[in-house]
Amino acid sequence: MDAVVRRKPPWLRFSIPGGPNFTRLKAIIADRSLHTVCAEARCPNIGECFSCGTATFLILGNLCTRNCRYCSIPKGAPAPPDESEPERVASAVASMGLRYAVVTSVTRDDLPDGGAGIFAETIRQIRNASPACAVEVLVPDFASTMESSLSVIAEAAPEVLNHNIEVVQSLFGVLRPLGDYALSLRLLERAAESGLTVKSGLMVGFGESMEEIRSCINDLADAGCSIVTVGQYLQSSRNGFVPVKFYHPDDFRKIEAYCRSRGIKRVMAAPLVRSSYHAADMAADPR
Repeated sequence: MDAVVRRKPPWLRFSIPGGPNFTRLKAIIADRSLHTVCAEARCPNIGECFSCGTATFLILGNLCTRNCRYCSIPKGAPAPPDESEPERVASAVASMGLRYAVVTSVTRDDLPDGGAGIFAETIRQIRNASPACAVEVLVPDFASTMESSLSVIAEAAPEVLNHNIEVVQSLFGVLRPLGDYALSLRLLERAAESGLTVKSGLMVGFGESMEEIRSCINDLADAGCSIVTVGQYLQSSRNGFVPVKFYHPDDFRKIEAYCRSRGIKRVMAAPLVRSSYHAADMAADPR
């Protein structure tokens, strides 16, 4: 079957990345043999974020053990964790002069703790190297070790714990066959109960209804999320899942209004919004 790519509407255009700060950050990351989700997931905001001096670090390698159909990160059998990675991330954070660092990972179902120990050590190393830098972690669901893995990360006390629900419940079987909607909500709820500031992100455009979007937002609000992002899914490769719908900016304004009606005050909903987009501003927003 030939690859299919849907033509994007004008509100989904973005600039080609470049500029001195973009080049500087790329060099810092490459010099330390690190990965960013910005590059691996082909984020449309990479130019803007790198130019502003921000990046989302991707730890535990760049091969994922899951097979989500919307994701461009390579799948396969990852190498063992690199114990020096937390220190290298912390060194990059210090060199960049970051006031806010976001750390995420591929899903590592092959590890007994899902990689929670490396997450926690990365938080500690960043704090040692850059005491004034806040840390947000974007974690996987940790599958069968969720409770114990979450406890390890909570003990390291990140400023924000993010776990993306990604898609509405009815689409998990199609788009996230190895994921579990109820488990993701339980992780968010446990994190909120532990006193952490909890965040989640949703992508739209897969064929879900507005009613399903509202239902998912209800679930996130009930789980204790105080920060929510909603953005348009974009096809990341010619063989990737083809978007069913491109939501208009007016649709996103309605989604944001609904989030706020459910008591979620820190909301960013727009076509090009991604989970870590303007993450520092979202965490600091007092509304």
